[in-house]
Amino acid sequence: MPVKNLKVLIRGGGELATAMACRLADSHFKVIMTEVSKPQAVRRNVSFCEAVYEGTKTVEGKTARLVSSAGETRAAWKAGQLALIVDPDVTILSDIKPDIEIDAIIAKKNLGTKITDAELVIGLGIGFEAGKDVHVVIETNRGHNLGRVIRKGIAEADTGNPGNIGGFTTERVMRAPADGTIKTVKKIGDMVKAGDTVAFVGKEPVKTVIPGIVRGLLRDGTPVTRGLKAGDVDPRGNKEYCFTISDKGRTISGGVLEAILDHFNI
Repeated sequence: MPVKNLKVLIRGGGELATAMACRLADSHFKVIMTEVSKPQAVRRNVSFCEAVYEGTKTVEGKTARLVSSAGETRAAWKAGQLALIVDPDVTILSDIKPDIEIDAIIAKKNLGTKITDAELVIGLGIGFEAGKDVHVVIETNRGHNLGRVIRKGIAEADTGNPGNIGGFTTERVMRAPADGTIKTVKKIGDMVKAGDTVAFVGKEPVKTVIPGIVRGLLRDGTPVTRGLKAGDVDPRGNKEYCFTISDKGRTISGGVLEAILDHFNI
């Protein structure tokens, strides 16, 4: 089957799912993504799930359109766009009949993806076993094996720590100090100093502990629970990184593309 005729369903519309969607769209696949009704992406500028709120979302020249049916999905494809639908239970699976399904929710557990969902089923990171509930697992841990295609077994255990950027790991992440609703006072792309307040939850400030640029931040008005990741600061201070796919996203999407081509080009 020509690659351009292959249909890909991606579960999730966050940062890593979007990196994959862009690479697969660039490779002439037809892509539909499924999301929840109120997605909570931190790196919103590079997450197609923002189309749930805005109707469309463009990342690196690729546009995802919010759709509500298989017919609207096909219309988006015909227009050269990706499709995104609010469908956490993936009921559209039977109408679209994808050749490939990719679970990119990054829930660290399987939320219902089955190896029988499509001819090729791929899971990102921990929570999946290649050969059991998916055909292939892609390694998502930063390090030597990032993006590795695993055809038997599972991915590496979760380290619990964010990747090292500019010498910082956990310090990059800003978390909600309490339960409530976030009120942002900074925006993605703003430069901040150590100790600056980026947002509030009620009267409690969300502060950065390092200087840099706000690379990710939850939408204003998002309900949060204490400890939830609310944003991140990039100490490198390069504004372009706020609006482009990360090295991690590109590496993982390369592993996904390898797995697809290996399967369908036999």
